[in-house]
Amino acid sequence: MRTQVGIVGAGPAGLLLAHLLRLRGIDSIVIESRSRDYVESRIRAGVLEQGTVDILCESGVGERLQQQGLPHHGIELSFSGARHRINLHDLTGGRAITVYGQTEVVKDLIAAQIAAAAPLYFEVEATSIHDFESESPKIRFRQGGKEREIQCDFIAGCDGFHGICRPTIPAGKLSVFERVYPFGWLGILAQSTPPSEELIYCHHERGFALFSMRTPEITRLYIQCEPDEDIANWPDARIWDELETRLHAGGDLTLTEGPILQKSVTPMRSFVTEPMQFGRLFLAGDAAHIVPPTGAKGLNLAAADIRMLARALATFYQAGNAALLEQYSVTCLRRVWRAEHFSWWMTSLLHKFPETTPFQQRLQLAELEYVTRSRAAATSLAENYVGLPFED
Repeated sequence: MRTQVGIVGAGPAGLLLAHLLRLRGIDSIVIESRSRDYVESRIRAGVLEQGTVDILCESGVGERLQQQGLPHHGIELSFSGARHRINLHDLTGGRAITVYGQTEVVKDLIAAQIAAAAPLYFEVEATSIHDFESESPKIRFRQGGKEREIQCDFIAGCDGFHGICRPTIPAGKLSVFERVYPFGWLGILAQSTPPSEELIYCHHERGFALFSMRTPEITRLYIQCEPDEDIANWPDARIWDELETRLHAGGDLTLTEGPILQKSVTPMRSFVTEPMQFGRLFLAGDAAHIVPPTGAKGLNLAAADIRMLARALATFYQAGNAALLEQYSVTCLRRVWRAEHFSWWMTSLLHKFPETTPFQQRLQLAELEYVTRSRAAATSLAENYVGLPFED
């Protein structure tokens, strides 16, 4: 097979890249090791920045997003027995976030790919990439027992943190920056009415909690836990009791219990690889960087990477100019490190660390007080949360 851009990974990054390239008349082939059912059902992020919403809507895949997405103009911080609202809309000149699950974004992008009869291969095996230091990169894989090869001009590594693209880059060519946090999130998806119309971030002496939603009938809830927590230690009744304790510390909201549809434990880390490109291989999304989910930046960073990469590839093919491709890593990393800092800051502000002393706990509370009382501090949080403007 021959194409212009070979894309490894059919998550939101790979699918969005294929979609944006197709709109610019650039051919691509997407391959994915998982099944379509798996890709469309894995529960991941659910908060979209203003810029991500704009990308999806302007590129023609935002119809369901506009119909079913839940725009939020604020978030709440809960601590010391009270809740405090951060008015994102007011503090950022009218920008907002939208709650719309990553699974739905993926479904929309797959539907667009299929409607365009664009190449998309699921359940491929033994994927490997070759010759990406040359002008003729190749992707090899096996499907249905048959060995296949894609010859292309560029490879986009959109295959996530555990994918094959980044590890294929020769040793010593990348610098890795990483922090592993001493806790994880126990997350549940429940058929219950969300306790609030907006997200509630809870700082509590027993640990962090987040009250979110996916729809007006489906609640997404998180509890800080041990990073290697055995999910068997958390029967449904214990989960609801702990959520009640941490939510009610910030007021008298009612948490409606309902059937738990899914539960999992997610360890937390910060991770960045530099550069995000090597030869004609370009890394995007989780293949290049991971953020703790506290700042709601993972999917949004991937969308920002892809916006830049699609624009750079279009400039190369339409004008023969490789300048934007050469600057891809530098441009993306400015935003990545800003998001890494914000996610680290939110995580440090709201979580209980094993080594936290009473002095450090008082510092957390002092900063929370400052963020909720100072318009300047609240504006900084709001600007980062809704997403900074794109570089052009």
